[in-house]
Amino acid sequence: MSRIGKKPVAIPSGVEAKIADGTLSVKGPKGTLTMGLTDLVTYEVKDGAIAVQPVNDTKKARSFWGMQRTLVSNLIEGVTEGYTKTLEIKGVGYRASVQGKKLKLQLGFSHDVDLDIPEGLEVKTPDQTTVLVSGIDKQAVGQFAAEVRQWRKPEPYKGKGIKYQGEYIFRKEGKKK
Repeated sequence: MSRIGKKPVAIPSGVEAKIADGTLSVKGPKGTLTMGLTDLVTYEVKDGAIAVQPVNDTKKARSFWGMQRTLVSNLIEGVTEGYTKTLEIKGVGYRASVQGKKLKLQLGFSHDVDLDIPEGLEVKTPDQTTVLVSGIDKQAVGQFAAEVRQWRKPEPYKGKGIKYQGEYIFRKEGKKK
């Protein structure tokens, strides 16, 4: 039995959820999100909550149960509060700036890295070494933050690179003489 799947997802006031044609659409103050539903799990909107139950007792249905409940929870949290990832840039001459619909990164390459900001995401640079990626879709926020980080992962000797806020970089000692 899934402990996560058993709990129904509460629908806060100001949020509207509908199930139609194999999709769940959630509308809230920050926007609207939709998710395709699987046949292995049943979804039910009742009493101000969304209940998720497996269709049968097969291993596959039970494994989808908790995940689908978490995805529904992510939709509701996204349209009410939204998601934010903070990236920190460390290194001499490393900096970031937002110019229109592009994120411009200077990471020690011979050229600047220009990344297009995806639709539905908001990217801010409060200072040259901090990048804030925010939006209502948890997967899109995490994916774009991972793509930015991919350009210069933190290295273990000096700690230079792009890291998530709060991420611990295991440091190594340099070469001994």
